[in-house]
Amino acid sequence: MSKSVILRSLVYLATGLTFFSLIGIVLYVLIGGIPYLSPELFSWNYNSENVSLMPSLVNTFLTVILSLVISVPIGILAAVFLIEYADLGVAAKSKIVRCFVSVIRIAADTLAGIPSIVYGLFGMLIFVTFFHWGYSLLAGGLTMAIMTLPVIQRTTEEALISVPMNYREGAFALGAGKLRTVTHVVLPTAIPGILSGVILAIGRVVGETAALIFTAGTVAQIPTSVFDSSRTLSVHMYNLSVEGLHTHEAMATGVVLLIVVVIINWLSELVANKIRPVK
Repeated sequence: MSKSVILRSLVYLATGLTFFSLIGIVLYVLIGGIPYLSPELFSWNYNSENVSLMPSLVNTFLTVILSLVISVPIGILAAVFLIEYADLGVAAKSKIVRCFVSVIRIAADTLAGIPSIVYGLFGMLIFVTFFHWGYSLLAGGLTMAIMTLPVIQRTTEEALISVPMNYREGAFALGAGKLRTVTHVVLPTAIPGILSGVILAIGRVVGETAALIFTAGTVAQIPTSVFDSSRTLSVHMYNLSVEGLHTHEAMATGVVLLIVVVIINWLSELVANKIRPVK
């Protein structure tokens, strides 16, 4: 048996394991949670009897929006500077700039690999304790923004690198400046890759538990201000599971969380197809 056949078999095996593992997890969540979906779970107000997930669902969207509003612009702008100006621009000839870029990339890779509990402790010490914001939506959103920033930056860098150089050269040949080339040629072409990073960031925020417990808190109510405590769906599932009194409702919450993730991915793909430039 040749090496190519062995490698091909290993690739097929890994693909099959990944596929069937994903299908198994999805079926386990659906089978275990769908029978326990009820109108009481979607009540506007939470209490110990209905254990409604609606406040947590709203808090999840609020946390995602708050974190993305902060991390997406900073991550994209940082990636544009690192690729278009520090790597491909005149600044690339400066040794100081190259060292600065190297430090930024090492820091981003390091931050991307830090466990979420460390981010939670950092957010608790800085936002909750030092700034006296308490357990709040703002503290949780800022912590999630810091956590997702390296992901968005690195995926945006890869998306910009994948844009062919002749796109830039063609724009320059037509008289476009650097900024116009970046905003009208490079970024629209890289949108699908950038959205992939945003989707990863959303998934990390939606599925995060430890960091949000230490920063946003566990109050199951819709906040009236950014300084009110909140509880996301993942934290809601965790609390119900730990209590041991509403495990079925926790599985039902898992079904809703799964549906939310699927809808977010579908909408992101729809947006990417709408704004993808025609070649």
